[in-house]
Amino acid sequence: MKEVRVFAPATVANVAVGFDILGFAINRPGDEIVARLNPDITGLKIVAITGTGDKILPTEVLKNTAGVAAYTLLKHLGKEDLGIELEVHKKMPFGSGLGSSAASAAGAVVAVNELLGAPLSRESLLYFSVLGEEVADGSFHADNVAPSLVGGITLIRSNESLDIHHLPVPQNLQVAVVHPDIEILTRDARAVLSDTISLKKAIRQTGSLASFITALYTNDLPLLGRSLEDHIVEPQRKQLIKGFDDVKKAALERGALGCSISGAGPSVFALCDSGYLAQAAGQGMQEAFALHGVNSQLYVSPINQDGVVIL
Repeated sequence: MKEVRVFAPATVANVAVGFDILGFAINRPGDEIVARLNPDITGLKIVAITGTGDKILPTEVLKNTAGVAAYTLLKHLGKEDLGIELEVHKKMPFGSGLGSSAASAAGAVVAVNELLGAPLSRESLLYFSVLGEEVADGSFHADNVAPSLVGGITLIRSNESLDIHHLPVPQNLQVAVVHPDIEILTRDARAVLSDTISLKKAIRQTGSLASFITALYTNDLPLLGRSLEDHIVEPQRKQLIKGFDDVKKAALERGALGCSISGAGPSVFALCDSGYLAQAAGQGMQEAFALHGVNSQLYVSPINQDGVVIL
């Protein structure tokens, strides 16, 4: 094989009740990554980056999320001198709360691994993907990378040891994700968070997380909806998202099970028990943003069970 092209999906991280430990993949948007053998060069080279608009991403391998992820994989395999060209085609906005850097990192390791004959399993690629995303936000966490890489809803018991577990996906579960034309970088969104929380809030959040996981295993969507209440992070971050309270209210009034901030924001997600309700909730969220003078894009999707796919 001389060339591999993959699609890496966007993700919703935190999922209201699981800061840095929960995430799920959606069908779109996402990034496309191309890895190509080139015997005329030595080592990994990033030869093209598209879809960045007025943003400039570094083409230096060790300063780029996809580059770092792919290079650390190659170094692990003892093939860092192999001539490989990498193309990164961004098909989602930066600072969107949809795991843009994670998708690039996950796509890069899958493309390079496949180019070499798939010597490592998909799960074994997670470590290299997380190293890549760490370049973008300075934190070693897998709540975006893991679902983008392997699909589904993932629980990260420990980011340090990358102890990752798949959670069941209830039937009919759909998600509406609205991305407003606001940019929030993960580093900035982390900066507003307090280092301490009250015991009362910790107990409420723990109860919500436990009941959310219970709802996934029992296919109890009403319980899932009651569980989607973030008592810790959402109250601190929502001021970064213009009109958030009205957007959340609109989603719930249109029948969403629950609504919260996707990742670091500004995207907002709503879980619903049908595609029809997800579309209705998403349109309601868009209308609420518009009342605050904010344009937005809507993505309606089931939970993506595939993760990175080879095109």
